[in-house]
Amino acid sequence: MPIRRPDTLQRAPALRSFCITAQYRSMTVAAERLGLSQPAVSLHVQTLERELGEILFERRGSRLTLTPAGTSLYSLALPVIEALGQLPAHFRAELGRIEGGEVSIAASGSTLLYLLPRYVERFAREHPDVDLRLHNVTGRDGLGLLRRDEADFALGPMLEVPDDLHYEPMFSFSHVLITPPDHPLSKLKAPTPADIAPYPLITPPHHGVTADMIDAMFRLAGVRYRVALETGGWDVIKRYVSLGLGCAIVSGVCLQPDDKLPGFRMDPWLAPRTYGIVVRRGKFLAPAPGRFIEMLKPEPLAMPWLSSL
Repeated sequence: MPIRRPDTLQRAPALRSFCITAQYRSMTVAAERLGLSQPAVSLHVQTLERELGEILFERRGSRLTLTPAGTSLYSLALPVIEALGQLPAHFRAELGRIEGGEVSIAASGSTLLYLLPRYVERFAREHPDVDLRLHNVTGRDGLGLLRRDEADFALGPMLEVPDDLHYEPMFSFSHVLITPPDHPLSKLKAPTPADIAPYPLITPPHHGVTADMIDAMFRLAGVRYRVALETGGWDVIKRYVSLGLGCAIVSGVCLQPDDKLPGFRMDPWLAPRTYGIVVRRGKFLAPAPGRFIEMLKPEPLAMPWLSSL
């Protein structure tokens, strides 16, 4: 009698052990995450290797590394395992119900402070039984959370998109020159880089994305500028501008109607900053984070006070 090969559901425990081991590069960590013994996880991986006729991991020191065959299996197996795990939740969502679950978002402090609050408030009101987890992280750390499956998606600007991630632009904000009240630049209709250069500037940290863009703008205009103060955080920069210590060029995402700082769009000289959703390719989103992303799409953020700048 021929041996019956296991189907996908029968393979699911072994595939789950393999995927968690691949994510953490450790069978010991995978066993802890799965609530299994380390020998059980090892047996799952050995069973897959025997069935597929391929070696899936190489040991390098204390860490495991996927072989080319292991990498291929991981890309195929992870969406299947995630889909099986989310089947009950997706079934309820198809019936119009999102019950429980979690939305885990990675974003920078400025995105959490300026862009997300209205959407978090709305989602929490419409889905009170869903837990929200907001990770305040820099771009690189946020991508690490995505790759370790510790965040459902990231939200923020992205200049280069790695092959293993997908980026969907959603919001665009002009760069804006802000000045202290009654500053000479505030009396101009549209200050140019040459107009701005004689006055001290407050800038983000050197070699950051915004600082590099500002530097490139003045170099292209052929004028020299002076940095009076270098500091991080849009709120901090706005505070020192309001104290009269200098002017600043900031992303429009950070401007609020009660800032009371004269502002001028820099669109002719600086490209707008785009913010979007970043997800791991092949990621099977649960209904709750999927619904959060859907909520963002039909309602691009409106900042009417920017139109008057």
